[in-house]
Amino acid sequence: MITMKDIIREGDPRLREVSTEVNLPPSIEDINLANSLLEYVINSQDPEISREYSLRSGIGLAAPQIGILKRAIGVHVTDLQGNLFSYALLNPKIISHSVEEVYLSTGEGCLSVDRDVQGYVPRYARITVTGFDTRLGEVKIRLKGLPAICFQHEIDHLNGIMFYDRINKNNPFSAPEGAAPLERN
Repeated sequence: MITMKDIIREGDPRLREVSTEVNLPPSIEDINLANSLLEYVINSQDPEISREYSLRSGIGLAAPQIGILKRAIGVHVTDLQGNLFSYALLNPKIISHSVEEVYLSTGEGCLSVDRDVQGYVPRYARITVTGFDTRLGEVKIRLKGLPAICFQHEIDHLNGIMFYDRINKNNPFSAPEGAAPLERN
């Protein structure tokens, strides 16, 4: 089981590296990796488990965040309508996105960042992601709102990009042109 001691923090050079593709069909080791990332975010949202193991709550986790430079993520997030998006994905890839952008009005956070980073992070309002789900096989997922933001955040990790790289350095709270605020549910 992944705990906070397994999650590397900003400053670790592995967070800035581009992860390698996972060979398909995936090995048991790679399937277990993706499933363990998903297990962490599910456990972190359970009040009893998170308290028992001192887990910081999260909605997504990428393999580079535990020091493994493979293209694997775990996401467990609901949209404003209460629809659950729960995936252990290998080789996730954004294949299309909207022109419109959104940002979380409260900003973004990250399990690898122990400080509060202020500012708006522009993200595509809608995306389509493909990948290999450890339960379903090849998948194509259409996302909007918070799930779309979460997937973009985690896929950024696979490319060595931290969320604060996308914040306007000169004016962190300037709304990105044409972007709409998204309230977190």
